[in-house]
Amino acid sequence: MVRVMATGVFDLLHPGHVYYLEKAAELGDELIVVVARDCFAMKVKYKPINSEEHRLMMVKALKPVSDAILGYEKDIYRILDDISPDIIALGYDQFPDTSQIETEIKKRGMKTKIVRIEPYKDDEDEIKATRKIIDKIVKWREYQKLIDEGSK
Repeated sequence: MVRVMATGVFDLLHPGHVYYLEKAAELGDELIVVVARDCFAMKVKYKPINSEEHRLMMVKALKPVSDAILGYEKDIYRILDDISPDIIALGYDQFPDTSQIETEIKKRGMKTKIVRIEPYKDDEDEIKATRKIIDKIVKWREYQKLIDEGSK
């Protein structure tokens, strides 16, 4: 049985997230997804719009996911001891430098492989990233305000 671990914030789920998790699931028999805690997301990205509990619930509901859990607040690598993954699937833009992950794997005496998932490609490039979705919504809202003001 090959256990795959994938990680992420998964704030506003979009096709890029689904693609990443589908490809990660294809690497093994079981896919465990670690959903980043709010405090970690704020350190590395931004304050999530959805709470960690809601993000966890949504990721658990996805078909390719065997199970999903919240990561640890202080030591993000502690989860390796709990899951003991055979493979860690990383998105194309996650942890550009994998040396810290490799160090943590070796420190624990694991033989875990790191696999980078290629980016999701489609005609609508703007839906690949949560921040791009947020920007699109803000622009749409500003446009709607202009239309509303013009119709008065």
